[in-house]
This record gives sequence, C-alpha cells and structure tokens, in this order.
Amino acid sequence: MKHTTTPRTRCGRGPARRIGRTLALVLPVVLVLSGTLAVARVNWSGAPSNSVLAASSGDVSTRASSRAPQDTLRDRLLLELQEKDPGTALTHLQQAVNDRPSLAKHCVAIARALGRAAVRVYGPSRAQSYARPVCDTSFASGVAAQHG
Repeated sequence: MKHTTTPRTRCGRGPARRIGRTLALVLPVVLVLSGTLAVARVNWSGAPSNSVLAASSGDVSTRASSRAPQDTLRDRLLLELQEKDPGTALTHLQQAVNDRPSLAKHCVAIARALGRAAVRVYGPSRAQSYARPVCDTSFASGVAAQHG
C-alpha cells in the first residue's frame, strides 16, 4: 500500500467554519428579536405618551426605570401625598433634591404639582397649612393656582 505525500486541505472544517455556521444560525434570530422589540416600542396611537408597550403587565418596574428621574420622583411623591400627607411628600422632595442636585431644576414643577394635588385631596385651607419653603415656596403657589 502506497501513501501519498501531497498535503491535503481540510475543506474548511476549521474554527472559521464553525464560527461562520454559528453566526449564520444566531444572527437572524438576533435581528428578528431586535426588530420585534423596536416595533413594540413605537407609539403607534399618535398620541404623545411616555408609556411603552410591554409584553406583560408584570414588567412595571422596568418601564418605570426607563422614565426620567424627575417623572418617577413626582409620581412617587404624588402617591405619598395621597397615602400620608403633603408635609411628608415635601420633606422627601427636599431630601431627593439634596441627594441628587440634578433634580433641582425640576423641583419647582414637582412642588407645584404637589400643591395642586394637595388642594384636590385636602381642600385649599388644609393644603395651605402644609406649605413650607421647599423650592422657593412653589408648593404654596401650586395651592394658590389650583384654588384661584
């Protein structure tokens, strides 16, 4: 029996071929999933909204974290105002601004929103009793704007 001495090629069976096959299988799946997610995030209704379509309603924490910090803070403080009192919400607003100075430019708008909500929940007289100098007395101006 005679063996040949000419070198044989491996016909592309090396690591490059395996990587190519893996990419050929994985890449279309990745493209389809990313396209599906991109289409799901588009607001098709035409109405301006910050909400994002979600695959399940149990994904609330993910959607909340994708919102702006000032919007999340405002919503949390409005809920706290209804559950406790405006004084607690104002204290937490001041603490949030002290902890994150980047929120200072939104403090006035948040305090006014708290003032308007306090009038709806507690009435103008009782809401005014909670006023304090948070964000240049914006809470009090929110109460006055809602009442007047």
